[in-house]
Amino acid sequence: MRMTIEVDLDYHLAAPGAAILSVEAAEIEGQQVLASDLRLDPGLAPRRLSGDEGIGRKIAMHVPERLTCRYRADLRIVRPVPDLPRLAGVPVEDLPAEALRALMPSRYCDPIRFLAYVGARFDELSGGPLVASLAEWVQGALAYVPGASSADTTATDTFVQRQGVCRDYAHLLIALCRAGQVPARIASVYSHSVEPQDFHAVVQVYLDGAWHLVDPTGMASADQMALVAVGRDAVDVAFLTTITPATMNGQSVQVSQIL
Repeated sequence: MRMTIEVDLDYHLAAPGAAILSVEAAEIEGQQVLASDLRLDPGLAPRRLSGDEGIGRKIAMHVPERLTCRYRADLRIVRPVPDLPRLAGVPVEDLPAEALRALMPSRYCDPIRFLAYVGARFDELSGGPLVASLAEWVQGALAYVPGASSADTTATDTFVQRQGVCRDYAHLLIALCRAGQVPARIASVYSHSVEPQDFHAVVQVYLDGAWHLVDPTGMASADQMALVAVGRDAVDVAFLTTITPATMNGQSVQVSQIL
């Protein structure tokens, strides 16, 4: 499928300082960037860096006071939807370094807290069948409630509160997968099927020697996503990170499918 992406950001910084953007669709296998245009405030000196695990890129710059960003892209998505129940897990001792990192605890996703739960409720499952069952459980157990969580909400908090937004769904699935010995990390994506339209967080799991996208909210499938960045959790994939406090003047994300 083909999609167009239109992003407009307008932020005011409380004081001059560094800002890091991560808004461009990555040029990787599974998606083709046919056209792309990123425009920032004149006078800025952006420095482009590789994203985590070499996926996508981050743009670092010093911002005097106000940051505006306009991003437009045209993509073709050629990624299939993974058949999770048919994908085998990989023994921990055989995992590559990047997958081993995705088994470890991180700021928002501590698998140790879920070992007993996953072991008791999903004890007969492993690999892809386990991921499919966990994703189904997360989607059914949580209510999508904007404003129900904050920047401090962890996977454990979400498990208790049973509500949140896409990043909370992703954090919980990541923690559960890691507890089940399946490497999992967060992925920021664009998708036309997300409501309300915004930056969207999903999960990547390592099965059968490859990474596969899974959306625990159920709003988007892998063949409808444009991948932007990956990381241990939301800290690593924020679309905008600033050193000084930032106030949003305006923000718009519009993703459309081209038939």
